Amino acid sequence: MAISNIVIGLFLITFVVTTFSSNFYQDFDITWGDGRAKILNNGELVTLSMDKASGSGFCSKNEYLFGKFDMQLKLVPGNSAGTITTYYLSSVGDTHDEIDFEFLGNLSGDPYIVHTNVYTQGKGNREQQFYLWFDPTKDFHTYSLLWNPQSIIFYVDETPIREFKNLESKGVHFPKNQAMRVISTLWDGENWATRGGLVKTDWSQAPFTASFSNYYAQACVWSSSSGSSCSSNSSENQPWLTQIIDAEGEARIQWVQKNYMIYNYCTDIKRIQQGLPPECLQY
Repeated sequence: MAISNIVIGLFLITFVVTTFSSNFYQDFDITWGDGRAKILNNGELVTLSMDKASGSGFCSKNEYLFGKFDMQLKLVPGNSAGTITTYYLSSVGDTHDEIDFEFLGNLSGDPYIVHTNVYTQGKGNREQQFYLWFDPTKDFHTYSLLWNPQSIIFYVDETPIREFKNLESKGVHFPKNQAMRVISTLWDGENWATRGGLVKTDWSQAPFTASFSNYYAQACVWSSSSGSSCSSNSSENQPWLTQIIDAEGEARIQWVQKNYMIYNYCTDIKRIQQGLPPECLQY
């Protein structure tokens, strides 16, 4: 743990950075599921299961204010229509902030949909959706959320697929004041998950199971006693703190969005008729 300072706007914030690889026993709590969530292999693996009675979930013991969070997931195989596997950051309350990965199940042979969203001050509706370029049920793949004062970046196997920039100067709220926890769940979303709810969950396939491993965080730990205490001894040693998308990263985002994006709220005709959100005008 090392201490340094960073200026955000006119405010000087002191940060304490913690870098760690997870033992799920040490870093997470099972939060619901009545035994359907299990920590296995001496804390190296978590499985979440869902049947008709309930899904399951877990949550980080710590809250964070900025960080880079990696998690390996192996998604529900076979006919997973109706299931939603999540990996996200969230604060609490009616004006909460949230940064979402949601993986929408499918009929056997159809591609998974990766649903992403960003909530600020309790308001979301910033969805982008993608197909994956591999089968996410065969092996573990790494899904990463980078959140720093400049930007939020979503990664799949270190390939950036989306960036949400800090555009407070344009009147766009950006998550920077509310600490968030890392949360994962598996739940029944048959009313909207697969083809807008047209394909329902086949409960004869239950229990459905998703697996999580190799959680790794370079993150800013927040506590109620000391307040905001997060980040690095230098941007050189902790590059995530000042990281933004460079030209190579922008090219990779454009490749993903050209070939695999299936929905973008910034190009939704119904929403455009009501007026584009200001952040959509900046990209």
